Amino acid sequence: MERTLLLVDDEPNILRSLKRLLRRGGYRILTAESGREGLELLEKNDVQVIVSDARMPEMGGIEFLDKAREHQPSCIRIMLSGYTDLEAVIQAVNRSAIYKFLPKPWDDDLLQDHIDEAFRQYELAAENSRLSLELQAANDELALINQNLEKRVQENIRQSMLNLATLKVAQDVLEHLPLGVIGISEENLIAVANRRALDLFNEGKSGLVGCMADTVLPPDVLENCCVVGQDPEAGCWSLTLAGGRAVKVQCNRIKGGSGANARVLVFLEQEGKAP
Repeated sequence: MERTLLLVDDEPNILRSLKRLLRRGGYRILTAESGREGLELLEKNDVQVIVSDARMPEMGGIEFLDKAREHQPSCIRIMLSGYTDLEAVIQAVNRSAIYKFLPKPWDDDLLQDHIDEAFRQYELAAENSRLSLELQAANDELALINQNLEKRVQENIRQSMLNLATLKVAQDVLEHLPLGVIGISEENLIAVANRRALDLFNEGKSGLVGCMADTVLPPDVLENCCVVGQDPEAGCWSLTLAGGRAVKVQCNRIKGGSGANARVLVFLEQEGKAP
């Protein structure tokens, strides 16, 4: 960003003297011989530092710097004045938040130092403002992310509750089916068994889930299950259980993530007993 300095004084020789002195600072220097001209320049240029005489005709330096603040609120304003009106100028400095008051005649080195410091103050404030805007933007983005995340969490909670409710209904339906249902993993472990299956095969067991299938089911059941898929007719057959209970057996392989050899067995008890 180019450093732009506006000098305002109703005396042309003062402006020339100031411009000659301050040219070594490498600034872009604008000059105005009245407050009105200074305001016109502020409408067309971005100015970081203004140095204005206090006493000027038509529009005094204090009034000009107040109006300059309205045009460019962030610019740093410095006032030059003679000692005769020192008290009034100090009151104006305090009232209008003018950065510095420097007396006339000025000390060249001191004036140059104050102007350099004024530019540094402006740049520091601009950097702080930029960082604040970036921080606010980051906070706004984070708040939006948190809001979206909260929505997703709430949606996941609702979906999980729905899944649990659905699972509970499915479990209740499975438990009350008039059919025995047993699910066998590819490791030959009973993973699912409903109440009717337990009634058919409990033989004193407290439960079937977790048992190896070959310790619960008759051997011919597992043998028939092994050929399901090779012979379309092998998936359904009749079976006589201990005690003469006749059941019809349906075996199906489960396709999906549970494994290629996972099976589900359905047992429908026939009326009467096998001969």
